[in-house]
Amino acid sequence: MHKASWAQPRDVASVDECYFYHTMDIPGHGTVRGDWDLRGRQAAYLGGVDFRGKRVLEIGTASGFLCFSMEAMGAAMFSYDLSDEHDWDVVPYAGVNLEDQIAASRRLIRKLNNGYWLAHKAFRSNAKVMYGPVYDVPGDIGRFDIATFGSVLLHLRDPFLALQRVTAHIDDTVIVTDLFPRFKGPLLSLVERFSASRLSRFLPNASRGEPSDTWWILSPALITEYLRVLGFESTRVSYHQQLFRGKKVKLFTVVGQRSKPTVR
Repeated sequence: MHKASWAQPRDVASVDECYFYHTMDIPGHGTVRGDWDLRGRQAAYLGGVDFRGKRVLEIGTASGFLCFSMEAMGAAMFSYDLSDEHDWDVVPYAGVNLEDQIAASRRLIRKLNNGYWLAHKAFRSNAKVMYGPVYDVPGDIGRFDIATFGSVLLHLRDPFLALQRVTAHIDDTVIVTDLFPRFKGPLLSLVERFSASRLSRFLPNASRGEPSDTWWILSPALITEYLRVLGFESTRVSYHQQLFRGKKVKLFTVVGQRSKPTVR
């Protein structure tokens, strides 16, 4: 594991240098459009947790919308994310030029990081960010009250390992928000079965060669069991709708409270 080192702020002058994952209202820049619009529904997305006075480690801050939202709720914010020096967990389809895909993802990540720093300056934020692979969180990163995973685990080849690496530094609460699948057929019975079963669905499809950046649909029960294994035995699950490219999408949030100490 590498040594913890918080990034120096980056001076980004124009939104044209940025990519925004979330729609945001940024002082001095107005409304910038992203794929997701969580405005006014942040509390539901984050499981209704009280952030006042808490040290929060946010995994996957992207352009920072949730980071700055939690800071406004009273949290001391620390984020951990990829920079353009690191590789996305790209699905390695045979016959596809993986180097080209990684290069494209690095260019996108650079613009995503730019969006964070532009908003960071505009909001006069005190948040800190560190860059690195989630499987390699530095051992000396520090201790935190809360960790958040906002639509992160579905993009990771090994979601349990990511949780294990991060929760080793968390004293109290873990918040995991992820996508709830769309069902066809007898909807109610399928939804109930999926929610209650420790299931995952492997999304990469060899015949289509996509998706390239998403690995899993994970059930709430599976996330709950992951957290219980890691010492967060008291859990609750909530469901909410958010806007993705203007359409309502269902997500779930699992909040886990630590009941057993970290295994060292």
